[in-house]
Amino acid sequence: MVSRADRGPLADWFWTIDRYFLVTFIVLMGLGFMLSFAASPAVAERIGLNSFHFVERHAIFLIPSLAVMIGLSFLTPRQVRRTAVIILVLSIVMMVLALFFGVEIKGSRRWFSIAGISVQPSEFLKPAFVVVCAWLFAEHARQPEIPGNLFAIILFGIVGALLVAQPDLGQTILTSAVWGSMFFMAGMPWIWIIMLGGLGAGGLVSAYYIFPHVAGRIDRFMTGEGDTFQVDTAREAIIRGNWFGQGPGEGIVKRILPDSHTDFIFSVAAEEFGIIFCMVLVAIFAFIVIRGLSHAYRERNDFNRFAVAGLVLQIGIQSMINIGVNLELMPAKGMTLPLISYGGSSMIAICVTAGFILALTRHRPEKRAQERSLFRVTHGVPAE
Repeated sequence: MVSRADRGPLADWFWTIDRYFLVTFIVLMGLGFMLSFAASPAVAERIGLNSFHFVERHAIFLIPSLAVMIGLSFLTPRQVRRTAVIILVLSIVMMVLALFFGVEIKGSRRWFSIAGISVQPSEFLKPAFVVVCAWLFAEHARQPEIPGNLFAIILFGIVGALLVAQPDLGQTILTSAVWGSMFFMAGMPWIWIIMLGGLGAGGLVSAYYIFPHVAGRIDRFMTGEGDTFQVDTAREAIIRGNWFGQGPGEGIVKRILPDSHTDFIFSVAAEEFGIIFCMVLVAIFAFIVIRGLSHAYRERNDFNRFAVAGLVLQIGIQSMINIGVNLELMPAKGMTLPLISYGGSSMIAICVTAGFILALTRHRPEKRAQERSLFRVTHGVPAE
């Protein structure tokens, strides 16, 4: 056990970290590894691989993911900003290169194959984009003469254009929702809300007419006609699981569900462990969002407030989209369940997000004292 009297980096980290967040992220990683035993063997056997191929790879990815999360949690807010800028620049460059040299899968160019491992740059872009935009919004709030909001809008335009070019409409919607939420928290004027809302609606309508696969998914969702095999099978798995599930390894529907280890792992969890288990999963994600927003509400520093809120909303909205697709509450969209679904890029990128959250929510007494002193001076409040 680390003593409070110690003053080393590890002791400071242990006594200042938000241990509720830390335990929650580790629990999610553990649940994801457990569910990989349930969801992935059938997929591996179907494509001619060793039954535990995806389980082994999931375990391998857990090690660097956990290291990334813990390592980033040691950073100061200034170091978080600098790290995010580096990741953002590298991700944008790789996304541009992926359009020309990336691996094409189902008509989209989003991946690079490096040493046999598929890397999706847009996954790493998301947390870095949130942090950099939070910085820009905070600088504009601190000094209105700095056009931080304008730079954030330009950056959003660049990122949105790259995501649409891949095309990846799901990530575009996720990024837009998080960015819009942060802009609203930063004091977006009502005229901007109306304009951006109109642009968003226009973008969705345009996507329906420009991208045939988007139109197909929306039509299938609205009419129930066409190839609805995956969502229908996922619904069957949830219904079969009932409240308490069929038991570990007793799932049957998962054997014919193509993406049971990624996009539809929630349905596998429902079939084998039941609806109550799935409600616990939803509660865990809700806890992350609520605790993060609570931190943001108490935070005096604008950058920390916007960044923490944006990062937890990113996790919350992504999980909501994945679960919504499994429950047939929205059109099918390939999006992983954070820290639960199989996927190396996704897991490591979510751990980058978690590491940033842990770093920005650490309790720093000396920093709080400085902020209170500055607040008193700025607002003319007498000292205690």
